Amino acid sequence: MVASNVNGEVQDTLDSCHFCHATVQNGFRVVYEDDSFVAFEDRKPASVHHYLVIPRKHIESVKTLRPSDVPLVKRMEEIGHIILDDRNVADNMRRMGFHIPPFNSVYHLHLHVQGLPYLTGKRAAKYPVVIGTNGNSKGLSWFVSAQQAIQILERGKRVGVLPC
Repeated sequence: MVASNVNGEVQDTLDSCHFCHATVQNGFRVVYEDDSFVAFEDRKPASVHHYLVIPRKHIESVKTLRPSDVPLVKRMEEIGHIILDDRNVADNMRRMGFHIPPFNSVYHLHLHVQGLPYLTGKRAAKYPVVIGTNGNSKGLSWFVSAQQAIQILERGKRVGVLPC
């Protein structure tokens, strides 16, 4: 499989994408998997419970999603709720969302699934959910909640850092 990275360079994602190889054998602490998705513990947790849900299929980022990807995002969110349900995390203590490039470290779509509280205030600052105004689902922010991403995609728009 071949894809372009953020600099437009061609790379072999099967060889270079760390998340394309998310397995227990490769050192991931897997908490959920099926034919289409894998979820594992974040290696630098920001909250008491912090997991990443990824599609097995390589998708570069939330910025590359289209309206036809709404079911994929909804399923990722459902998996996040399954994981947090298993850990008895109250609904009001759940956060789920995506970093928006270039404010992410891995170019493979991954949903942050968090059961609060955050471990430190510095960690919480990495996940700002900004509510949109003037018909936008989100404001100026490098993080988008799963629900905001779904709303943006359902309106036929693309997710970005600017209000959308």
